[in-house]
Amino acid sequence: MTTMFSRIVHIPIERPWKEVYAFAADPARMPQWAAGLASGLTQDGDKWIASGPLGDVRVSFAQQNDYGVIDHIVTLPDGTEVYNALRVTPNCGGAEIAFTLLRMPGMSDADFERDAAAVFADLTTLKNMLEKK
Repeated sequence: MTTMFSRIVHIPIERPWKEVYAFAADPARMPQWAAGLASGLTQDGDKWIASGPLGDVRVSFAQQNDYGVIDHIVTLPDGTEVYNALRVTPNCGGAEIAFTLLRMPGMSDADFERDAAAVFADLTTLKNMLEKK
């Protein structure tokens, strides 16, 4: 069994955690804060479709839950599935949102760092949006 190198990218948000979860877990709202989904998501049954530079990808989200889990599986056009762990947890009166970034096989150090920076930028956008409310 092999595991991939990972990094947890996280940021606190000064809003009640359930409010952060409700907003962040809504696939229709994700394009507002997740740059990789800026072209939008289209619902197709229980999955969502996103168009991007690699072509159309299918996204399956965890069902709404009371635990802050927004995990989702992205299926690339070639059938490769990428598991994305995204969680919102209580942090005193606010929230902590965390994304577990996995380093895919063959990914360079520079590409992994770019992905980590992109995830942090997305979480920062979400933070800024929600803290302005």
